[in-house]
Amino acid sequence: MKKHLLVAGAGGFIGGFIVEEALNRSFDTWAGIRKSTSREFLTDKRIRFIDLNYSDKDNLVEQLLLLKKSGLVWDYIIWNLGATKCLNNSDFDKINFGLLRNFVDALIEAGTVPRQFIMMSSLGAWGAGDEKNYTPICPEDIPNPETQYGKSKLKAEKYLRSLPGFPYVILRPTGVYGPREKDYLLMMKTIKAGFDFSVGYRKQFITFIYVKDLVKVMFLAIVKGVTQKAYFISDGSAYTSTQFRKYVAKALGKKIVIPVRLPLFVVKAVSCISGYLSSITGKAATLNTDKYRIMKQRNWICDISATVSELGFYPDYPLDKGVAETVNWYKENGWL
Repeated sequence: MKKHLLVAGAGGFIGGFIVEEALNRSFDTWAGIRKSTSREFLTDKRIRFIDLNYSDKDNLVEQLLLLKKSGLVWDYIIWNLGATKCLNNSDFDKINFGLLRNFVDALIEAGTVPRQFIMMSSLGAWGAGDEKNYTPICPEDIPNPETQYGKSKLKAEKYLRSLPGFPYVILRPTGVYGPREKDYLLMMKTIKAGFDFSVGYRKQFITFIYVKDLVKVMFLAIVKGVTQKAYFISDGSAYTSTQFRKYVAKALGKKIVIPVRLPLFVVKAVSCISGYLSSITGKAATLNTDKYRIMKQRNWICDISATVSELGFYPDYPLDKGVAETVNWYKENGWL
């Protein structure tokens, strides 16, 4: 009998890849999206769509009870719903914590708790790493997020961990890239134009995870049946912005790219101005004070030893391979 799996936030960049892999593994796959959400990358006829009212717990309970009455209780739920940029800082809490809490409370009240509830968190929930000796960020470290985004994700994590017996699995990926992603696309467009902008003069190590490898971790967690666990996720290596630039330039066939290093105070000023303009236009900006705090962080190395030993995870995509596949997709689809 097929196992039932819900992907909450299926319409996003990562969500589409989760749905694809779930279908490949023959799950009865449900995509939780709003009616207004684009289905551009959700075209498989086997996908079942559902619009759940995450902002209203009582309504969620009613929806879940109706599904239960019809014989449907999801075996697995992957919570991929969240916001990485908001017009108002308070919205991070409302979306990344409040909606998750409503849904989890409704699952408990309706008696429809799944075997596993896999939450997409972020390395940003742990805050800045050691910027003196550059030791990896470890699960044992005391989390101290600097961004509103990271704080909201940590708050959601703490809520899950506070529920006795709740079968959570928390995933904390570093920077996720791949086809269809739009933030790294902006950086690649700049490199294509012949420039590479980096921030700050102190040494910086950045880390990445290709979207397909991230999805691989999710299904390894399902196969292993782990619960009440949390994992950092990266491809296991640390890179500099120079290495990233070289991989992108090679994939683009770009021979000359001029590196431009910007002082932190300049980036901070631009971020503040961008945030102010977004408050006028009513549209969340990609560059804002929250994003600035992420860019100024010097150490994004994280310890993935538990992900390797407990889940058996080994990445299929080191950065050069992942960048090449991503750039190729962008070119083929007219994005780059």
